[in-house]
Amino acid sequence: MASSEYQEINEPLIQKQKLSYHGGSGSSWPEISPDTSPDGENSPIEQVALTVPITDDPSLPVFTFRTWILGTLACVLLSFLNQFFGYRKEPLSVTAISAQIAVVPAGHLMAATLTDRRFWKGTRFEFTMNPGKFNVKEHVLITIFASSGAASVYAIHMVSSTIVFYKKEVSVVVAMMVVLTTQVLGFGWAGIFRRYLVEPAAMWWPQNLVQVSLFRALHEKEERPKGGLTRNQFFLIAFICSFAYYVLPGYLFPMLTSLSWMCWIFPNSIVAQQIGSGLHGLGLGAIGFDWSSICAYLGSPLASPWFATANVAFGFATFVYVIVPIAYWMDLYNARRFPIFSDGLFMSNGQEYNISTIIDSNFHLDIEAYESEGPLYLSTLFAMSYGIGFACLSATLVHVLLFHGREILQLSKSAFQEKKIDIHTKLMRKYYKQVPEWWFICILVINIVVTMFVCEYYNDQLQLPWWGVVLACVVAISFTLPVGVIRATTNQAPALNVITEYIIGYIYPGYPIANMLFKVYGNVSMKQAIFFLQDFKLGHYMKIPPRAMFFAQVLGTIIAALVHLVTAWWLMNSVPNICNRELLPSGNPWTCPSDHVFYDASVIWGLIGPRRIFGDLGHYSAINWFFLFGAIAPFLVWLSHKAFPSKQWIRLITVPVILGSLNDMPPATTVNYSSWVLVGFVSGFVAYRYHRGWWIKHNYVLSGALDAGLAFMGVLLYLCLGMEDISLNWWGGNSDGCSLASCPTAQGQKGTVNPSAMLASLLSRRAKLHDELRSIEKQDPGQCGNVLKGFEGFLSSSKNTALLKRSRKFHPEDRLFSLSSVTSQAAEELAAGRDDGRSDFGPGRSKGGGIYAHGPGKPKRGRGGPRDAKRLRHSSDQDFDYEDDPDLIF
Repeated sequence: MASSEYQEINEPLIQKQKLSYHGGSGSSWPEISPDTSPDGENSPIEQVALTVPITDDPSLPVFTFRTWILGTLACVLLSFLNQFFGYRKEPLSVTAISAQIAVVPAGHLMAATLTDRRFWKGTRFEFTMNPGKFNVKEHVLITIFASSGAASVYAIHMVSSTIVFYKKEVSVVVAMMVVLTTQVLGFGWAGIFRRYLVEPAAMWWPQNLVQVSLFRALHEKEERPKGGLTRNQFFLIAFICSFAYYVLPGYLFPMLTSLSWMCWIFPNSIVAQQIGSGLHGLGLGAIGFDWSSICAYLGSPLASPWFATANVAFGFATFVYVIVPIAYWMDLYNARRFPIFSDGLFMSNGQEYNISTIIDSNFHLDIEAYESEGPLYLSTLFAMSYGIGFACLSATLVHVLLFHGREILQLSKSAFQEKKIDIHTKLMRKYYKQVPEWWFICILVINIVVTMFVCEYYNDQLQLPWWGVVLACVVAISFTLPVGVIRATTNQAPALNVITEYIIGYIYPGYPIANMLFKVYGNVSMKQAIFFLQDFKLGHYMKIPPRAMFFAQVLGTIIAALVHLVTAWWLMNSVPNICNRELLPSGNPWTCPSDHVFYDASVIWGLIGPRRIFGDLGHYSAINWFFLFGAIAPFLVWLSHKAFPSKQWIRLITVPVILGSLNDMPPATTVNYSSWVLVGFVSGFVAYRYHRGWWIKHNYVLSGALDAGLAFMGVLLYLCLGMEDISLNWWGGNSDGCSLASCPTAQGQKGTVNPSAMLASLLSRRAKLHDELRSIEKQDPGQCGNVLKGFEGFLSSSKNTALLKRSRKFHPEDRLFSLSSVTSQAAEELAAGRDDGRSDFGPGRSKGGGIYAHGPGKPKRGRGGPRDAKRLRHSSDQDFDYEDDPDLIF
């Protein structure tokens, strides 16, 4: 493919017109027009016409042995990597582009080495492991498998929050059913909206052009230019550099994640560190040299259209450097009592809220305890981010209605008529069987029925009733089309997490697990539908048989869901204190920022409920005005576009992108955004404008190489050093160096307390702790015991028998813990025995020797009372073998 076939993706829609370019490299681009294509027909979108081929070879094999092997391996590897990094402080997202590039040498190797023998020749099951040269269609389908692994499994956040933060048991079966049903539900919506979001040429999906460009670059014959590198050579060098470099921010010098120089200049100033911290403040001047930090939340800046990057930059700057500082230093909602940037939940005095105190034994909100503890407060940025989420929802609907309403109406009218279709749709309909509509409907119906059954049958673990599933589906299908239009034209997509939490929080307050589950089904099914539609469009461009695409997506989604769950389960059981920031060592990466925000949201919207925070019973009710602001803003842009039609840049102002890009903050930090915007500017504006030849050849390849090198080194560091808990303790090991950034600037105040409510709350907490302690003491302590039941088993463990052979016998009064608790089973049995005037130990013995549970008892001959219970025993004392009395082992 000639270099003239590349063009920047910098506008959502461009009218048909001839382009010419004379690059700085000395080569000139010939004029290209849709009219120069065969039969004078091409896509009306200029970027698509310049990038996507309009020819096809239907004879190329697609679903081959190589596709199955490499596709499955890519899906498993990316699923593992993304879930592995998802729990870390900078949750890297390894994209499918990494696998897209990495599988090329593997595919060519299999084509050169595997046998071409045909098995079961002459039957319907005939196949060969090597159908010939590794072709581009196999490559595309392998990438579709990899895309399934690259997509996040949102339901894992619900599982993690329930197990890690709420300490509530969730069985593996329930977790697996929730994960699978949420991931597959989106297929139904994708099938319904295919004709609106895949077949129309106006829905061009910018991200897909990145991959189409890479496919064509990787499969064309390329000779090394004099003094230059081929794309594969460049990828290898960039991969090695990325792999080696990540040792610095990933282990040796973590401060490279955020160089907050203002904190170094003002080490004793809270305000200066609030302004300058890239991880805990506004990040003014902070910059990161860590690729995992740069692309942690917004994806690769090298793949973002410049106009979209500019929208994100404007939204970020306005929110962080205008809205948040004004709200904070005006002390809006007592903002100065709390950190300026935090995803924590606070009391009125600035202390962190103890959520366990307001949950009753039925895992429901304890109203009396909540009234006693007082209302819940949020940091300024956290509260304002919910306002931005409100505005984004209304802005999405109004923007799509104003700027794309006529197109959607025309598509709706012609949905059942064969009217204008572009060349790519014609080719797909000519050569390939389409996926029947009933396939999608069957998946949708079966999935909804299974989901309703799981929620009802396991309601004690999930809390969500069957009607909640139906309502979540209604929300998802209502927003799939407008959000899909935004994604298909701008490469950004608003989320539904806020509106789903809001709806179920008002209807069904006090049930945090139900709230999380409703959000997962309402938000994730829509996101999965968008993801499937984007892949369908990629297959549409590359002329992949739709049915092969369908099977690859279904299989890849199921495999990815299972691998994500297994990886998460492994990490939750192998990483000590995972997600617990208070117990993790300083600098430990397993802080789970996304899971913390997910948990906090479940408390705000599920446990306490929006009415007590954003409604008439709460103190953040004014934030609801953001809904109105979000509806007005696109209308003003639309009026400006109509008033000045010659100013095409006005149409590029996309309010849902400006607002929607802030959905990830928090947990995303300011350095994530500032570094992302800076790299996006260098790539999309500077490199594209002044170094066009380099940008065309290497920009997207560099993005994939950086992702791949970082991913492999990150896993290697954990396996070699992280699992052995080997760390460095020095100045550069501090990831930010802004210790005062999280401090408030005003003293907290105690709210009014109802004495009766406080007493009731304390009695309730006492009862819960009593029951919990009793339950713990009745559990099997294992071979060696535990701190509550004593470590008598330690003496008989085979590991220590040789060393402690002479210490195998001891007196019951030598125990410190076994009978010290008034709730212990042994103490209760002892009390019952005394009431009957008997003792299990026979004459002259006391079962409660040492530290007494219910009175003094009768100490052993030759021993003192409780004060002397722990002294060393005399050689003349009678030995007592704990194995002789089974009542002592419990």
